[in-house]
Amino acid sequence: MQIELIVALVVAIPVILFPVAFVWYLNIGGIVQAVREARAAKEKKVAAKTNA
Repeated sequence: MQIELIVALVVAIPVILFPVAFVWYLNIGGIVQAVREARAAKEKKVAAKTNA
């Protein structure tokens, strides 16, 4: 391989992968938050049933 191609790959790969990783981070964060809210709602519902 020519050195220009290697340099181009070294520069281009992070530029392409950073936005992809950032979007995955946002998606996973949203999923984690939704799971936490669902668990909290379930615990609240169970607590309301046992107190009634």
